[in-house]
Amino acid sequence: MANGRDASLSGLTEAEAREFHSIFMTSFVVFLVVAIVAHILVWAWRPWLPGVHGYSTSSLIDGVQYLTSRFA
Repeated sequence: MANGRDASLSGLTEAEAREFHSIFMTSFVVFLVVAIVAHILVWAWRPWLPGVHGYSTSSLIDGVQYLTSRFA
């Protein structure tokens, strides 16, 4: 080896590769959780499959407006 390090295809040592892998996996899990929460919030706001009457009666905002008019 020219620089005294163990050679690998990526050019990283075993310790560097493990550290990169742990950072990558942590970042991926955080991204996955954020994406899942975003999908749940969008589903609550407007389901991807509309009801029989379309989106007009199946929106979360319509439900909130109904509740506020009922208690106001």
